[in-house]
Order: sequence, then C-alpha cells, then structure tokens
Amino acid sequence: MVQILISGILGHMGRNVLELVREDADTECVGGVDLQEGELCGVPVHAGFDKAEKADVVIDFSSAANLDNVLAYAKRTGAAIILAATGYSDAQLKQIEEAAKEIPLFKTANLSVGINLLQKLVREAAEVLGEKFDVEIIERHHNLKKDAPSGTAFMLAESVNEAFGGEKEYVYGREGMCGARKKAEIGIHAVRGGNIVGEHEVMFAGEDEIITISHSARSKKVFAAGAVKAAKFMCGKPAGKYNMQDVLADE
Repeated sequence: MVQILISGILGHMGRNVLELVREDADTECVGGVDLQEGELCGVPVHAGFDKAEKADVVIDFSSAANLDNVLAYAKRTGAAIILAATGYSDAQLKQIEEAAKEIPLFKTANLSVGINLLQKLVREAAEVLGEKFDVEIIERHHNLKKDAPSGTAFMLAESVNEAFGGEKEYVYGREGMCGARKKAEIGIHAVRGGNIVGEHEVMFAGEDEIITISHSARSKKVFAAGAVKAAKFMCGKPAGKYNMQDVLADE
C-alpha cells in the first residue's frame, strides 16, 4: 500500500487526486497540507508540513512558492516527491536539480500519460520525416492560463528538436512581414479561450502531405491520474530525478 500525502489538497487538483487515491486499492491518502487546517473526506489537513503525517510519496499540486517546504519535508522523512505545480523560476529549477541528488524526485511538464506518449511519438516522427517536413506546434488552453506558450508545448518542441541535434530555432508566433519560413524553425503558437482544458497538436507539413499528431485533455482528472500513477512508480525509488517517460518505460 503506497501511503500518499497531498500538498494543496483543498484545491481542485488536490481533490481530484484524493478521489482517485480513495478509489485505488494500492494507495492510501494519510493526510493533506493546505492553507487551512481541517478534514476532507476523513483525511486530516494541516496548515504546514511540520505536523503532517509520514508518507511514502508527496503529491504536490500547491504552488511554486511552496517548493522549499515540500523539499524540506522530503529530506526530513525520506519521502519521494511528485512536483505537479507550475511556474518554477530558473533558480528553483536549479534547486530541484540539486535536491534530486538527495531524494527521489519526479517532475514533468505534463502529467498526462497521453501527452507523454505523444512526446515519444513526435520524436520518432521527426526522426523518420527529417528536414523535408516543417514542424509547427499549436497549443490551446482556457482563458485564465497566464503563461504562453505552455510548458507542454515547449516539451514537445524539445522532443522534436532532439531528432535534429538541437539545431532548430523556436519561433513563437508570427506577425508582419517576417519573410518566408526558414527550414531551421519550429513554430510554436498559443490559443487562449473559453474553458479549454488543454489541447496540443504537432503538425509535420511536407510538400504533398501533412501529418498531424495531437492530444486533447477533456478533464483535469487526466493529470490527477498521472500523478497517482507516478506516485506508485516512485515509491521506494532511490534518489534521482524522474519523469513520465521513466514510468512508461517501466510499463
């Protein structure tokens, strides 16, 4: 039984994770951490990590501002961490890299299993299609998303670029008399509107054919499901940095 502590348990994603953990016979939520103390579905909720229950894995859907507290708890208790928050600064990303030398740490730009399969597929497609195909990435999200392009779009661009030895240049949208498209470009475009959960499309445009590989998230539960899958994978792992590609390879 994998014992899980949920950071940000009172938020929308935290509640989704709790629901899935309760439905999974192999996992148990031993507690939660959020801004308010209390109880949720019989699970104790603490206002800080100092009183939090010992767990095998922490799933953190709180915020980047909570990173120090999450890392301190993991180092103190030996728990593995699933970092599912967004908006980490460059300094925090370096902090995460250093922490992975001491604790088992899981981080990915997108917890959806489907997106991570898409990442693998677009890399393989780029290797096969090569320079004869132009690559454009279009991502769509709800109108409340603050950053653009999405971290997932950048992750997909990186996967494509691996096939070209990292030599491609990222062009974020186009405007005005920008000239003909260069072969060394990967175009990345952001759409914002309504309540779109998340859609990502990678288009390979050739002389006589177009190949499109896409993923559409219909509910945020796909991210919670990925977090629970990652938690089961991370239980008992040695120190190091892991991502969803490691989970897929293990399966």
